[in-house]
Amino acid sequence: MKNKRAIVMLTFAVLFGLAAVAVAWRWLLPPAPSTARHVVVAAVAIPQGKPLTPDMLKMSDKPVEHPGEGSYLEIAKLLNRVVKDSFVAGEAITEVKLASKDAGLSSLIAQGNRAITVRVNDVIGVAGFALPGNYVDVIVSTQKDAPNGERSSELSVSKIVLERILVLAVAQDVGRDESKPRVVNAVTLEVTPAQAEHLDLARSVGTLSLALRNQFDSGDVHSDGATKRTLLKEEPLIKPAVVVVQKAPPRPRPAALPVVLAKRNCVSVLNGVNVSQECF
Repeated sequence: MKNKRAIVMLTFAVLFGLAAVAVAWRWLLPPAPSTARHVVVAAVAIPQGKPLTPDMLKMSDKPVEHPGEGSYLEIAKLLNRVVKDSFVAGEAITEVKLASKDAGLSSLIAQGNRAITVRVNDVIGVAGFALPGNYVDVIVSTQKDAPNGERSSELSVSKIVLERILVLAVAQDVGRDESKPRVVNAVTLEVTPAQAEHLDLARSVGTLSLALRNQFDSGDVHSDGATKRTLLKEEPLIKPAVVVVQKAPPRPRPAALPVVLAKRNCVSVLNGVNVSQECF
């Protein structure tokens, strides 16, 4: 009985000893490396040419073996970087798929488009609320060409000439800070080559204004433009009818009556060397 009790106590002692050794061993050993890494990944699919914004990115754990070479650990370091190759949702953001930091504005221009800068003031620039990434309509205020070449206030017109134009930059800043409006003197717009020609002509013949539009509004605007008459809601002038008076054809002249000469009797009179004729 005593031997059995001694064996049980010895067994418990051995077990507790082994447990103490295991705890001490784990405490003395250096911590094992983590199998995951907290990196920045794409929250949504990001197409080529888009600048990175906070809503496109999120933090996620990736295995250390495949975190993505050149991956980032902070979202702040990626803001406004331009995507050179598209990302799928959940893919780690890597340096190899981003445009160079020194690429500048050219990396923001979509394939086939152009960037053109127009001079604005605090009113034309939508009081500083036209920020990079916003869409605007371009309005020109000018005068129509009169048939006789004269200029008159009746020919003044204001019309939308370009719709849903992307703002690439304000002044020389491509970053977007919506905390407060920025009053600048120039706005850079992304346009097609044909739109660039229209915009260049519009700013040379009149005054330009920008109209800020909703980001998701892609509808076309069909407008004939505003004139002074439509602005004041005046009735169009009714031109007086032109009465054409046709001249009566000239009356034919009566034919001339033949002149009948009465027959007269004439005699010759000899006066010395002179001869004269007398009729009666």
